[in-house]
Amino acid sequence: MVQAAMSTPIRILIADDHPLIREGLLALLAGYPDIELVGEAADGKEAVDLFMRLQPDLLVLDLQMPVLSGLDAMAAILARDPDARIIVLTTYDTQQLVAQALGAGARAYLLKTAVRVDLVNTIRTVHATGRRIIDAGVVETLQANSLNNTLTRRETDVLKLIACGNTNREIGLALHLTEETVKSYVKSLLSKLSANDRAHAVAIGIKRGLIET
Repeated sequence: MVQAAMSTPIRILIADDHPLIREGLLALLAGYPDIELVGEAADGKEAVDLFMRLQPDLLVLDLQMPVLSGLDAMAAILARDPDARIIVLTTYDTQQLVAQALGAGARAYLLKTAVRVDLVNTIRTVHATGRRIIDAGVVETLQANSLNNTLTRRETDVLKLIACGNTNREIGLALHLTEETVKSYVKSLLSKLSANDRAHAVAIGIKRGLIET
């Protein structure tokens, strides 16, 4: 564990559109003398404006926010300050969002369920070393999703049409496939996703970011 610094506190900016989340983070971080909350933003645009004005050591950023999304806010900040250190704190663990956030330049990706256990040490570690940190629960999800169960493009197309309530016959007409071929794709995607039925497959697809809601 990274030990608390004894000199200048780590200056933190928090960006989350939920007041209760911000209040909870404020209460949590108030107990650590080596961490100082210097600002709060309620949307992505405000996060960018405050970051550029306050120049904090770290930004703790939610992904789903109004006006400007967390990803867009991150891109805007890093375009102006490539050395900015950003910790994503979110409820979403889909493979697509994790890849987008880390690819955009986030130094850490944490789930809100791990705040009390991991946030403070993540702040200290990212500030001291810049090392990339990914929530253990997210790592498990990514590993589980990569075990030879990646859907083909056609299987993904079929899954999306299933999510829209289409029957096998309707899917076949939409994709110019026979009904038997559609059944084969459905069987394959159910197996790859370890899904019990079509509804379960859709739920898994949404969680993994294969289907946009």
